[in-house]
Amino acid sequence: MDMKNTEVSSIGGEASRRRQAGFTLVELLVVMVILGLLASLVLPNFFGQAEKAREKTTKVQISTLASALDAFALDVGRYPDKNEGLDALVKQPSGVAQWDGPYLKKDVPKDAWGNPYEYKAPQTKTDFEIVSAGPDQKMGSEDDISSSD
Repeated sequence: MDMKNTEVSSIGGEASRRRQAGFTLVELLVVMVILGLLASLVLPNFFGQAEKAREKTTKVQISTLASALDAFALDVGRYPDKNEGLDALVKQPSGVAQWDGPYLKKDVPKDAWGNPYEYKAPQTKTDFEIVSAGPDQKMGSEDDISSSD
């Protein structure tokens, strides 16, 4: 009889442990709701920081391109014209003997959204402009990022 009681108590203990080891559906739902609320608070801030980082990266690239254009102008005596564009910073334009480039270590970069920069050649000696379409990727909108900013 002692043997049967031992077996019964061990089976009962096993079932009791199984019930205590898992989570109920309600507990899992509560945890999922809490995680959802936390995500709704944290993710907008995270994406806002990513957009600010893209804007800063683009401004730094524009500044680097402007410095390279100044170096080009010092060597050649003028800024690249519209046809030469920013490519004149990495490839010697035809008919330009004083070119001492490349003025960039790599190819002309794209902005942080993957679009090419627009180079507006100078009408006078120093009024060139480098423009990124910005976050909306539409040139001429209010969020464009420019070297004249």
